[in-house]
Amino acid sequence: MKLLNKISNGSLLILLILLSHSSFSQGTEKGDVSIAINYFINNNQVSYLVVKVKTKVDGRFKNVDGVALKLFLDKDSAGTFIAKVVTNKKGEATTTIPPSVEKQWHSQVKHTFLASFDGDKKYGPAKADLTVAKAKILIDAASDKTITATVFEKKDATWVPVKGVDVVLAIRRTAADLPINDKPTFTTDSTGKASGEFKRDHIPGDAKGNITLVAKIVDNDQYGNLVIEKSVPWGAKFTSVSTFNKRTLFATRNKAPVWLLFVVYSILIAVWGILVILVFNLFKIKKLGKSVAN
Repeated sequence: MKLLNKISNGSLLILLILLSHSSFSQGTEKGDVSIAINYFINNNQVSYLVVKVKTKVDGRFKNVDGVALKLFLDKDSAGTFIAKVVTNKKGEATTTIPPSVEKQWHSQVKHTFLASFDGDKKYGPAKADLTVAKAKILIDAASDKTITATVFEKKDATWVPVKGVDVVLAIRRTAADLPINDKPTFTTDSTGKASGEFKRDHIPGDAKGNITLVAKIVDNDQYGNLVIEKSVPWGAKFTSVSTFNKRTLFATRNKAPVWLLFVVYSILIAVWGILVILVFNLFKIKKLGKSVAN
């Protein structure tokens, strides 16, 4: 009987150990992250990468901050190391292409960017890659307000025009770029050119009427994101006029517009006038009531 109890107690102990181990394993299960690499080049000179990290929570993607990523060019080695970056609150990290990989950069016309995450307490390891071909974009503005963007891809040692690339022609603004007309994109022809007519007359410029034209390729599968700018005097001259110490809607209280003061005081007089009349009538009714009673 004692032997039976010992076997029973031992089996129960083993079962409890297995259950606790299973619960512990489930509690430490790590999440998965996805990494996206985006390549940018501004004015055919400055190249940089933007890496985004997301995870899926309850069927929705959520940005992940604090993720440390290693970036490489073409292969994972010391000589092709680009940078180590950490994502911000938006799940993004940005870095330029350093001079240390310049030799590798000029060695070929196509490159693959590699991003690797070793994993941490919350998430398991992950990797991503992006292959892009070397390309450049030029912009020209004619006197008849026709804007032309030309796209080239590097083949061996020469630049070759590229057909069938969608190009955005726009005007640089503070909040977002404004298309030059109602057409959102323009497609390059066999000569690599895409042209559009400027139809944003009287758009505000600087003090000399200058505005900045933009030609850009956005999220292209082969070339990434290319942007080039050009300043032209096609805008309306903007002259800053100070309204300080003048009656405006955005001035201090003592400089409010006369019409606004008139409206406000009229409303106040009307409201208080009605209240005074009501009180006067109440006293009048009370007085009449006493005279009737007598």
